[in-house]
Amino acid sequence: MLVAVFDNENKAFEGLSALKDLHKKGDITLYASAVVNKNEKGEVHLKTAADDGPVGTATGLFTGSLIGLLGGPIGLAVGALTGTVAGLIFDVSADDINTTFVDEVSAALTRGKTAVIAEIDEEWTVPVDTKLDSLNAMVFRRLKYEVAEDQLARESEATAAEFKSLKEELKQAKEEDKAAIKAAIAKLQNKAQAINDQLKTKLSEAKSQLDAKVNTMQEQTKHARERRKAKVEKRISAVKEEYKLRTEKLKQASKLIGEAVAPKESANKLEKAGVL
Repeated sequence: MLVAVFDNENKAFEGLSALKDLHKKGDITLYASAVVNKNEKGEVHLKTAADDGPVGTATGLFTGSLIGLLGGPIGLAVGALTGTVAGLIFDVSADDINTTFVDEVSAALTRGKTAVIAEIDEEWTVPVDTKLDSLNAMVFRRLKYEVAEDQLARESEATAAEFKSLKEELKQAKEEDKAAIKAAIAKLQNKAQAINDQLKTKLSEAKSQLDAKVNTMQEQTKHARERRKAKVEKRISAVKEEYKLRTEKLKQASKLIGEAVAPKESANKLEKAGVL
């Protein structure tokens, strides 16, 4: 997820055109974009329709959520009323966005400035930075899924460790204390199931996003010359490798929490879902 903040709307639309031009040349793959402006009252307004892009509503939802966070409570209200992102802003948790990233962008997007929000893939940052630096843009980047997925992995580790501790405590507990420990274990199992359900959703989303991104990049290669085609094919390989690393991390988290809390039930559920 890339956000570029410009001094005015004209510069922002020049920046968006530059990103589209880099997409045509094969230097980047542009999946989705939106242009937002913060007026003198501090309200965030959408200046272009939020493009969901090839990965479907996931990109539109994320973009809408970020627009809302940049404007605070006022931004949320404005975003909901524009019609172009109606219903999107409230469906995505702020946990999906690194809070430091939002703080940095919010500090840059002061009153009167305009930002381009885009989801892109790039081999290196020089092509984009060169174009946007010439327009005096402040550029921010963040992997949109990194926070939520890392948090799920940490939650899995912590829950597994807590469950192990409770089992040991139950073995050594006095009879009158066992009921309370068993209740704590049951509560923890419910939490573990909720985490596992989220892991299953993330795994499914990752596969859908991979397929959509690869399809988009393959479209870029259809009429491209050999040099540009090679760039895009290299990016396809990188996206596939990134997907592999993401899914390995999520599957490991699911295995950990499944083995610790409900081995048969958790493994069977994910197996039926086709993600293990």
